[in-house]
Amino acid sequence: MKKAALLLCCVFAVSLLFTGAANAQDSVKVGIVLPTTGSLAKFGEIERDAFLMAQEEINAAGGINGKKLELLIEDTTGRPDVGRSVVEKLITKDKVVMIGGGYSSSVTYATAGVCQQNSMPFLVNTGSADKITTSGWTWIYRLNPPVSQYASAVKSLLTQVIKPKTVAILHENSLFGTKGAKKFEKTCKELGYKVVLKEGYEHGGIDFKPVLTRVKEKNPDVIYMISYIMDASLLMKQAKELKLTPKMFIGGAAGFTLPEFKENAGVASNYVISATLWHQVLPFPGAMDFYNKFKARFKKSVDYHGAEAYAACYVIADVLKRAKSFKNTDIKAALDATDMMTVFGPVKFTTWGKMKNQNKAATYVVQWIDGKLELVWPKDHATKEFVFPVDWLKVWGYK
Repeated sequence: MKKAALLLCCVFAVSLLFTGAANAQDSVKVGIVLPTTGSLAKFGEIERDAFLMAQEEINAAGGINGKKLELLIEDTTGRPDVGRSVVEKLITKDKVVMIGGGYSSSVTYATAGVCQQNSMPFLVNTGSADKITTSGWTWIYRLNPPVSQYASAVKSLLTQVIKPKTVAILHENSLFGTKGAKKFEKTCKELGYKVVLKEGYEHGGIDFKPVLTRVKEKNPDVIYMISYIMDASLLMKQAKELKLTPKMFIGGAAGFTLPEFKENAGVASNYVISATLWHQVLPFPGAMDFYNKFKARFKKSVDYHGAEAYAACYVIADVLKRAKSFKNTDIKAALDATDMMTVFGPVKFTTWGKMKNQNKAATYVVQWIDGKLELVWPKDHATKEFVFPVDWLKVWGYK
């Protein structure tokens, strides 16, 4: 009787072992690294939700050649050291076949270094510092444009409509902010605009009035700001309190395009413009459908961050479907051959300038008009006409 029970237990254990192995073989594991807690959590949550929504759709449509796409989402907390640790875990313990995600540039650069060292394919969808794809790394691919390209559409709007003579640049002291500010300063010099002040600040501050007072003393035509969500909101609220009235306030994407910017800055958000990488009205297949589905499901609007993540998930699925096997070299070969259309636009990884494995993507300009983020530039895609000039004191209720 005891022997029979022991035999039965052994058979059950072996059965579980094989069942577990079978279940593991029924899915393809991909690691996704995002900041879902900490000061950058708002961005990470949008991208996480977009990734999971895409995953559900992909699996409902047959997954990866019959296998389930399994996203293992790890929280970087917005810190490079944590980012390195979670990527190492995904590679060594979880045995993922590739990595996706990557929000802030400093964390993305750190995690990309780990992936390069381990010959792990990494598809970046938001981290934008140029050196992520100018370091000569062969296992790192990027869907979104580098930060040096962010102001391309803003540049044409400046030259054709705003026509400033002087500019002030404020930026957070991160890899993203510093490099973006440096590139915009170079653009201003090329266009003949005088940069009267360029100053960095520490992320998470609560009093920007000292630096804004220095800006007011310079009386620039344009104030260009590279900031995450809370800083962006506070900068505009405090600019309003100081009655700082340039020809135009311009955001360098990031915090200026999220719905929370309007909610936190209130009336101070109205008519602020920003560089952006996407808008739902662009003529990309499924762009508006994605926007509507996301809004219906999560009860909030979505900006380019969500579109990047959603598109990246579909690129990952397409790559894994085409790869000859799930070996890193075969996945890399499939990434190299990628040429597809997504809700974010066309995706094809090429080498141009100093960039390696970098997708080329256009940029646009949006403006907050009566509580809505409208596409205003280029004109042929605009949902609303660009509001300019702006009587800021009247907009803010001082008149």
